[in-house]
Amino acid sequence: MTVALMWEARAVEGRGEELLAWARVQRLPSDPLRREFLRAPQDRVLVITWWDAEYDADLPELPEPEGELVMRAVHRWRFESVGEQQGFY
Repeated sequence: MTVALMWEARAVEGRGEELLAWARVQRLPSDPLRREFLRAPQDRVLVITWWDAEYDADLPELPEPEGELVMRAVHRWRFESVGEQQGFY
C-alpha cells in the first residue's frame, strides 16, 4: 500500500522562500519513496511524502518550524493511494 503524508505551513508574510528552503533541508530518519515540494500564494508551502507502508504505520514527518517562521501551526493530512490515472479516458 502507498501512503501519502501531506505537511502544509504558512510562513510569516514575505518569508515563503525561507520556509521552502527550510523544508527542503529537513532530513527524515528514513527515506520516503518520493518527496515533492509545492508553494502557493500567501507564502504557503506544501510537502508531500509517499511511503510503502500501511495506512496507520508510524512514519516520520517533518517537524514544526522553530521560531517565528510560520504564522500558525502546521497542518498535516494522511491519505491512502487508491490508484493513478494518466490523461483522460
